[in-house]
Amino acid sequence: MMKGAVAHITDAVGGTPIVKLQRVGQGLEAELYAKCEYLNPGGSHKDRVANNMIRRAEQQGLKPGGTIIEATSGNTGASLALQAAVKGYRCIFVMPDKMSQEKIDSLRAFGAKVVVCPTAVEPEDPRSYYSVSRRLADETPNSFYANQYHNPANPEAHYLSTGPEIWAQCGQELDVFVAGMGTGGTVSGIGKFLKEKKPEIKIVGVDPVGSLYYDFVKTGRLTKAFSYKVEGIGEDFLPSTMDLKILDDVVRVDDKECFLMTRDLVRLEGLFVGGSSGAVVAGAIKYAQKLGKPANILMLLPDSAPKTC
Repeated sequence: MMKGAVAHITDAVGGTPIVKLQRVGQGLEAELYAKCEYLNPGGSHKDRVANNMIRRAEQQGLKPGGTIIEATSGNTGASLALQAAVKGYRCIFVMPDKMSQEKIDSLRAFGAKVVVCPTAVEPEDPRSYYSVSRRLADETPNSFYANQYHNPANPEAHYLSTGPEIWAQCGQELDVFVAGMGTGGTVSGIGKFLKEKKPEIKIVGVDPVGSLYYDFVKTGRLTKAFSYKVEGIGEDFLPSTMDLKILDDVVRVDDKECFLMTRDLVRLEGLFVGGSSGAVVAGAIKYAQKLGKPANILMLLPDSAPKTC
């Protein structure tokens, strides 16, 4: 094999750049930096999670020819499909109906079966995408239920990969790390690693209006979640992969703030990212305004914007 080449596309995961934002957030005393995870081969930070979950599954006996099943808002599915294409697995993905048609079509392009379920139902409802994915896993022989919401390999992926990479790039200069709150793998895994290296680093989560995390962290009450438009961030239940103790603060953003910032990121910074990335930057700016002093703030931009042909 030629030097400089990798054996499979999955070996190209990681090594994403950090970019200083020049125009978004002008006037802040803090400096904003973006970890461009959307530049992973599968288009998101979930490439790292898929790598680690399948590695762990293979250690536990998963063999080529088996079926990977997952409840996903799109990114985890794309990353698992990438792995499956290389390693010879079948895929079944279960998605809520608020996901973009582009995400559904891209998963089907990999040969995956996609099952779409209603968003506006309780997680325990048999029609929810959590319930349907569990049922399919029970009914499908020789299958692996990735179960990113309760699989410890999810936060472990960021503890083993993203966290050390960020530390190598930033080191002691980093003051604040900001990420969206979804399954919890990102903030929990990276936060744990960074806190071990520099305990005074602040770990800040961003949560959309409609999700339950913000109220739970601020008040201790588990409120009823309701529908919102931004994809891939927030939850309507508490995943076991989320370690809320690692957080120093949570910032809330609404759909309008997320989408306006997403547009600003591509038009002002050239960063072609998805709505959850807009949410993270909008939340980081709110945190920086409240902080009101110089700091190096790193934001993880999880995924790219949907592409059409």
